[in-house]
Amino acid sequence: MQTCSQKPHASHSSSVPASGSSVNRAIALRIKRNAAQRLSGGTALLILLGLAAMLSVAFGAREVGWSEIVAALSGQVETMGDAAVASRLPRTLLAMLAGAALGVSGGVMQGLTRNPLADPGLLGVNAGAALAVVIGIAWFGIDETTSYIWTAIAGAAISACAVYAIASLGRGGATPLRLALAGAAITAALSSLTTAVVLPRGDIGGLVQSWLVGGVGGATYDQLLPVLPFLMTGFVITLLAARKLNMLALGDDTAAGLGEKVAVARAMSAVGAVLLCGPITAVCGPIGFVGLVVPHACRLLAGGDYRWLLPFSALGGAVLLTFSDVAGRLIAHPSELDVGIVTAFIGAPVFIWIVRNRKVGSL
Repeated sequence: MQTCSQKPHASHSSSVPASGSSVNRAIALRIKRNAAQRLSGGTALLILLGLAAMLSVAFGAREVGWSEIVAALSGQVETMGDAAVASRLPRTLLAMLAGAALGVSGGVMQGLTRNPLADPGLLGVNAGAALAVVIGIAWFGIDETTSYIWTAIAGAAISACAVYAIASLGRGGATPLRLALAGAAITAALSSLTTAVVLPRGDIGGLVQSWLVGGVGGATYDQLLPVLPFLMTGFVITLLAARKLNMLALGDDTAAGLGEKVAVARAMSAVGAVLLCGPITAVCGPIGFVGLVVPHACRLLAGGDYRWLLPFSALGGAVLLTFSDVAGRLIAHPSELDVGIVTAFIGAPVFIWIVRNRKVGSL
């Protein structure tokens, strides 16, 4: 009897470690697979970014050879080809910085609102920055890059607060659907106001209308330098907020129950996003759809962990905008299409696909 009573006990005890061991092996295998996927995806994005940078320097209205590219990169500007390459270098840097900033800010906004349609252009942030800059030019005569940047940041922040306040009205608070609808309404209203400000001003109309399309042409190092401190600050803040975004993805109640200060997390993430898209809008104009398309694509490579998703979105945004700028030069050669038009052609079908295949719900 004693022997019989011991056999089931021995069998049960031996099965528990086997089950636990299989679970541990599955977890380890999944972690290894995710790490390999991130490594290969990050490597591919870096290679594509290098290729995009080379194409951006090589192609334009004037054809250049490798000798002229090498000469311009070494600081020699002796021929027209050298000068053409030298003028494309700050343009390429601006395209990469703008794409990275918009990609990260789009990822942050999607995590902040738990809305797959969130994007600086769709939530009214770009429109608010654009209206503020246009008012500053038309009514206050601002003409310095730093003034443009601060004005754009203020406009973006006010617009973001307005969208959130409108979406929070009524029962249920700021749901993803309400945020999308409020953002669409605010964007339409601010765009109309921008047009109303520009139309009576023939002296600035041509310049402002070209800027409102969104582009990186004509970039100079004097434009880039004032933007860098804001972008670096925005990148640091958003990366520090990545863990908080992971907590917010679980829901406000769960995040609060785990000790996260929800209001602080939202404010920190919002400040980082505004610091990224505000200055870029001031320099490039409102460029849409980059912040919508890039985070969705990067989730396929990095997963839903924002500690990985945001750096991948920076690389993906830089790749997308730089390639879009090159495509705009080649499509309309010897003229060119502004990058904002190219990203609209790319982003509009993706937007329609997201709306058709996903509910406007939480991520």
